Amino acid sequence: MAGHSKWANIQHRKKAQDAKRGKLFTRLIREINVAARMGGSDPDSNPRLRLAVDRALGGNMAKDTIERAIKKGAGELDDVQYEEITYEGYGHGGVAIMVETMTDNRNRTVAEVRHAFTKYGGNLGTDGSVSYMFNTLGVLSYAAGTDEDALMEAALEAGAEDVVTADDGSCEVITTPAGFMDVKDAMVAAGYEPELAEVTKRADNEITVEVEPGVKLLKLLDVIEELDDVQNVYNNADIPSEAYEEAG
Repeated sequence: MAGHSKWANIQHRKKAQDAKRGKLFTRLIREINVAARMGGSDPDSNPRLRLAVDRALGGNMAKDTIERAIKKGAGELDDVQYEEITYEGYGHGGVAIMVETMTDNRNRTVAEVRHAFTKYGGNLGTDGSVSYMFNTLGVLSYAAGTDEDALMEAALEAGAEDVVTADDGSCEVITTPAGFMDVKDAMVAAGYEPELAEVTKRADNEITVEVEPGVKLLKLLDVIEELDDVQNVYNNADIPSEAYEEAG
């Protein structure tokens, strides 16, 4: 059996995000736009906007860029209006995939998403075909070697739901989506700066994928990630470290 390392997978995703910083900024601006439009321009009373602003600051986005994105979303400046659409499908080995998009042209977006699934060995499904498998939660990730007992004490004091230790020794602090920012702030104040912190979707059960189909699956996921209208891509695959190395 090939080695499956949660920490290696986390680091791969983080490096991929850093390599696509220009695309990341575009996604963050769209998220700020929509969050401000839906919940108002005050981050203190709009948790989704607060999270988006925190991610933007963490990505070194300029404050004036953030403020302009908020104003556009809140309707204070003329701008394109985006709508959120989620697509569901399957990849190699029956892996479930969810694709969150923000678009000003749904016909263009569905055509691009369908083409990516079809060309790279996946199948675009119907609404609800895989979403029932996933839950939304906040995750703060810590490298192996972190004092698990001290981390758990700080996390529970901060209001976290759980602390999970993987086989490779890395730890994750799990929160509700609504409590994510408060828990993160409390953990940082307690001296536990996470390597990666996000509100994400996780499946109740993962599908173990071997190296060869894992490489093909990663190609499909990368192509989907590269689409201009795509914000987030989630899947329920447990991919071996060797597949990440071979995929580059």
